This record gives sequence, structure tokens and C-alpha cells, in this order.
Amino acid sequence: MIQTAIMCLALNIYFEARNQPIHGQFAVAEVTLNRVASPSYPNTVCEVVLQSNSKSCAFSWWCDGKSDMPQDERAFRISKIIAKLMIEEGEHIWAVGDNATHYHNQSISPYWARHFQQINRIGEHVFYSDKPIPKPMPRPDNLLK
Repeated sequence: MIQTAIMCLALNIYFEARNQPIHGQFAVAEVTLNRVASPSYPNTVCEVVLQSNSKSCAFSWWCDGKSDMPQDERAFRISKIIAKLMIEEGEHIWAVGDNATHYHNQSISPYWARHFQQINRIGEHVFYSDKPIPKPMPRPDNLLK
């Protein structure tokens, strides 16, 4: 069961972020696992990664019509290492935070992006939260004015 989850997560990292900085690959894994933890999404890694409807897929590689067999062995090995680490020790690894549930390549402008809070940009990906981000507390010196 855990091996299946690792493989699904590794495939998602590979196809979504293999050409991104390593912390961007961790961020894609984190978004995937944040969705698993959310009641708004399916509750297993594979169900989240393979989620689709009649119009689209949650992750574009799954329904793009291209082969889903990794071709770059080194990049896939790295994806599997990241997936295993995130599944086994992910609560200790932070790239974009618990609230990050969406991302997209900066070259596109998805319709849903305007409904979410942008929280980070790593490599070519922009990351979002579907929850409001708390505003920072004012600094004490500003309170005295």
C-alpha cells in the first residue's frame, strides 16, 4: 500500500516538476499530500493524483494523451526519493506550507487562480492556498503612532 502511494507521488513529482529546482519538486509533493489531508479532496495519494472529471484532470500529465512512462531514469529516481521522504517524514519538511493546495506553471493563467491566495513562486510554478492567509500583526512601533 505504501509502495503504491510512493509510486503515485513519484509519478506526479516527475511529470509535474522534474525540470524544477529540488525545493520546487518538494513543493509539488507537499501540495499533493496537502490535498490528501484535506476533506475537499480524495483521501489517498493515488486518488488525488489520478483525480479527473469529464472536462479535465487535477494534474495535467494524467490526461494529456502522452505516455505516462518516465523516460529520464535519473529524474525518476530523484522523484522516488522525494516521494518516499515526503510520505515517511513529510510532517518535518516544509516547502510551501500546510495551506498550499494548488499550483500552475507561470506560463498559463488558469481560471481558478483568481479565487485563491498566491503564497509562493518556486521555479516556473506559482503556488496557492484555498484558505485565507492571515495578515501579519502590525509591528509594535507602528502601534504607537
